[in-house]
Amino acid sequence: MQRSILTAAGCTRIFEEKISGASRARPELERMLDHLRPEDVVVVGRLDRLARSTRDLLDIADRLQRASAGLRSLAEPWADTTSPAGRMILTVFAGIAEFERSLILERTSSGRRAARDRGVQFGRPKAIGDAQWAHFEQQIRSGAMSAKDAAALLGVNRATVYRRLGAG
Repeated sequence: MQRSILTAAGCTRIFEEKISGASRARPELERMLDHLRPEDVVVVGRLDRLARSTRDLLDIADRLQRASAGLRSLAEPWADTTSPAGRMILTVFAGIAEFERSLILERTSSGRRAARDRGVQFGRPKAIGDAQWAHFEQQIRSGAMSAKDAAALLGVNRATVYRRLGAG
């Protein structure tokens, strides 16, 4: 059905995804975006066929704009970046999305501060305790033990040992 709608609208090249649009891996969408030339217009039957979220739509619209291409939805006439009104609507959507992101960031930041004030520790615990590291560092630096052997005894990756050696 979508193919016939797009063909009737005069589309000459149709990119058809074989997997769900909800998936992040969408090879046909990427192929279409990579094939864009200036003045191309991406036409979709409905916006939900192109993007599953406002953020996703805005990201795609940004890529189209950087390629000097347009976007037009047949079912949503307001979604037409080839017209001044359509560009304005998309700009408003982008502003709302940015506002939402800043609110989320603000709430997250204040939540982290409150948790830190309550004594919550963030991040992973150290893989090697300071007292334990002091012993192994002395052994490694004196040549009595290799970093590889220390890593095996400590149950960590060699890169962890080398990171600690570089920091200390």
